[in-house]
Amino acid sequence: MIISAGADHGGFELKDKLVEFLRGKGISVIDRGTNSPESVDYPDFAKLVAHDILEKRADYGLLVCGSGIGISIAANRFKGIRAALVTNPDYARLSRQHNNANIIAFGGRFTTFEDAKSWLEIFLSTGFEGGRHERRIAKIDE
Repeated sequence: MIISAGADHGGFELKDKLVEFLRGKGISVIDRGTNSPESVDYPDFAKLVAHDILEKRADYGLLVCGSGIGISIAANRFKGIRAALVTNPDYARLSRQHNNANIIAFGGRFTTFEDAKSWLEIFLSTGFEGGRHERRIAKIDE
């Protein structure tokens, strides 16, 4: 499994901790930055992560900005990307089961490392149910 990770200045601290956590579990991570509090534009990092998934360099993506809202909106502009802003364990599970999300997004200012770590593990270990959800995903991609 390969994860592409990106964040802006509002999310880099949480992203960096999650990258270290994933690597500690033996998961390969492509770290697209940013890695400092210097102001940057979240769409740039959403694009890098989205392209890693669409071009099959990564299986899943991890994005973090201050709220998680802007970076998930930016990622969802790319056909084939389904970025889910996760704020609890049920969202992590359902984003995979029902929406076949391929990017998990967090708000760095609102999500603790312990919560994000737990929700990320749920996200990565949950499969897509298919069935009735497949036609809905197809409609999104239209």
